[in-house]
Amino acid sequence: MQRRLAAILSADVQGYSRMMSENEVATVQTLTASRRLITDVVESRHGRIVDMPGDNVLAEFGSAVDAVQAAIAMQTDLDARNTRLPEDRRMAFRIGVNLGEVITEGPRIYGDGVNTAARIEALAEAGGICISAKVYEEVRDRIEAAFVDLGEQALKNIAAPVRVYRIAVASSQPAARAAPRKDETAVKPSIIVLPLTNMSATADDEFFADGLTEDIITDLSRFRELFVISRNTAFKYKGKAVDVRQVARELGVQYVVEGSVRRAGNRVRITVQLIDGESDRHVWAERYDRDLADIFAVQDEITIAIVATLPGRMEAATRERAARKPTENIGAYECVITAKVLHHRSVRTENDKALELIERARSRSTRSTRMRTPGVPASSASAGSTNGPTTWRRSRRRSRASSASRSVWTTTTATCTAFSLQSTSHRTTSSRPATTRAARSASIRTMT
Repeated sequence: MQRRLAAILSADVQGYSRMMSENEVATVQTLTASRRLITDVVESRHGRIVDMPGDNVLAEFGSAVDAVQAAIAMQTDLDARNTRLPEDRRMAFRIGVNLGEVITEGPRIYGDGVNTAARIEALAEAGGICISAKVYEEVRDRIEAAFVDLGEQALKNIAAPVRVYRIAVASSQPAARAAPRKDETAVKPSIIVLPLTNMSATADDEFFADGLTEDIITDLSRFRELFVISRNTAFKYKGKAVDVRQVARELGVQYVVEGSVRRAGNRVRITVQLIDGESDRHVWAERYDRDLADIFAVQDEITIAIVATLPGRMEAATRERAARKPTENIGAYECVITAKVLHHRSVRTENDKALELIERARSRSTRSTRMRTPGVPASSASAGSTNGPTTWRRSRRRSRASSASRSVWTTTTATCTAFSLQSTSHRTTSSRPATTRAARSASIRTMT
């Protein structure tokens, strides 16, 4: 047995068991054709197929760039093929790519690197691609693609959390039944910080605007309850007049931050706006005027002020989204309202009680929705409450929930997400130095 470093690609078919139960012959025919296409793509990118058990595909590459290029080409070609098939024959693959050491025994490969690739694949959407942070570091400057930072993910049977990125793959016509619903993918608020525009008389101040943008992205990425688009993807829009709603649709984000920097002599003015990507409506806007005695100190001060405010404003906007949807489970709603009252007391014991109420609200909402969902056995309600929303969402893909059932889950999830976001904001604030906490507290008091 030998060890070597390899880029591992793992893929499987979304909804394969359902397709087999509905039409075995047609599913096998579609899978066989898809396998031939995948094999051709892998070999054309200097890789090799290790195994293809059932609907799974395992391939290895000597280069992370080759592996990601192959993954993108596979999804593009498979999507094109799906457009020529009837809806019930369309087959959508999920792909995960990891870079790590493998143990070789003949043609087989083993090791944590392979297991991690398989776990990352499970995080991908139908027709989508997810990669590990190791792969991202290798390809981010070498591949023209949009990367979405999903944060650190706890993967099953993997000891340490793994940072995962999603690659935005253009799809001409996503596979029917496999396309994720909006309420499943938008559980966490998502945001992109567009490069701040330098409106100064000289181009020498460009570095100040870019540095401020990077600092805001970096600090927002520390909030685990946020999906923050990566710096490389955000800077693809630098210097372009963008349509906010189009950017939000392309990257699947809910909120967009944009702004400008103007400098005159020893004074600088920075404007920042938080925009709802769906309605193009301003959620929040602020202007900061500062003296440039120490340019880095000003960057830090403005970054702290902006990052202290944005999560709170996103929470308020998320609450508004939830309020626009009907709440049918009064018990769950009462748990959420009580939890918010306890949370705002800013006492550890009260926060613990609030978290318990939030989990109770999730459980009640899940149970009541399952009881009203045709085709879901009553016993699965308890499973959903113990295994959490992820397992429940998988089960929901196998059923046709009524619009009333969906609204209960969306309303409670959106409110719970907003609560969790503010809790994260408090935890992050408490870990900063005293001066930083004071600045954040002042901003939060002003906001409220």
